[in-house]
Amino acid sequence: MKPPVLVTRVIPEPALDVLREACEVQCDPLDQALTPAALRHAVLGKQGLLVLATDRIDAAVLEAGTDLKVVSTVAVGYDNIDVNTATQRGIVVTNTPGVVTESTADLTWALLCSVARRIVEGDRYIRAGKWRDWTLLLMAGGDIHGKTLGICGMGRIGQAVARRASGFHMRVLYHNRHRLEPALEAELHATWVDKTTLLQQADFVTLHVPLSAATTRFIGAAELRLMRPTAYLINVARGPVVDETALIQALQEGWIAGAALDVFENEPHVPAALQSRDNVVLVPHIGSASVATRTRMAVMAAENLVAILRGTPTPHVVNPAVLA
Repeated sequence: MKPPVLVTRVIPEPALDVLREACEVQCDPLDQALTPAALRHAVLGKQGLLVLATDRIDAAVLEAGTDLKVVSTVAVGYDNIDVNTATQRGIVVTNTPGVVTESTADLTWALLCSVARRIVEGDRYIRAGKWRDWTLLLMAGGDIHGKTLGICGMGRIGQAVARRASGFHMRVLYHNRHRLEPALEAELHATWVDKTTLLQQADFVTLHVPLSAATTRFIGAAELRLMRPTAYLINVARGPVVDETALIQALQEGWIAGAALDVFENEPHVPAALQSRDNVVLVPHIGSASVATRTRMAVMAAENLVAILRGTPTPHVVNPAVLA
């Protein structure tokens, strides 16, 4: 008999094919988020749980899933899962690192270019019928080439962002918990600096840190005041990494020139004060949202889940102590 598994939302068919070959799959074809109570009920009797980053897999869900052996998330980050409780209960947690790197780096640059060159603002300007004449300073924004890029978090995504900066002939500064090897720094043309120096010197600050207690509100009022009034903030990490109230004040009072955000503190809620500003670009958490990448993420998550249920190795285990 195939082990029963729950898929919380609609995922690409190739991933479902992987699951169906090895498991008895239950999923919601309406693609609606399950309430906490519905999720606790749906997990009863399931051995595997495949979730998205928006699913809150807390202690109550894990305790309800008395037969659970694995929780596989279609994401790199796993801050939505109570990993400590999962480990205590012998439940393996897996994620999908690596596959999102290039697509997320692409979006970082799309956001950076959009906010600096006022692309979204210009699009709205035309669609509103406001363009009547060409003038010398119409929609004049900030240059990107030759400027200083400050990267906070120099993991896979941060490194991919740095590699793209060479095409813009930018000076690259980075801040990371651990300094890269000299050879990799040389390859990336990147210089390690402390956080304060990065914020003071960068024309563009991009965020790629994981969400943790240490990085919650990594950028707050004090950090925003260190930035240049001509600088831009780009967040493709997690919403709570930035204090939105402080960011709104910084934008309103001109501490920084603008911001581009893929993630928010209380998704899907986006403060009206951010939505109303022309110098802010907003997208709905689409860092890895190319068809190819999202499909590969889902397939990897499905493969992770099946591997754990079969007792075969997978390199993407968040809490390897469970398998020790």
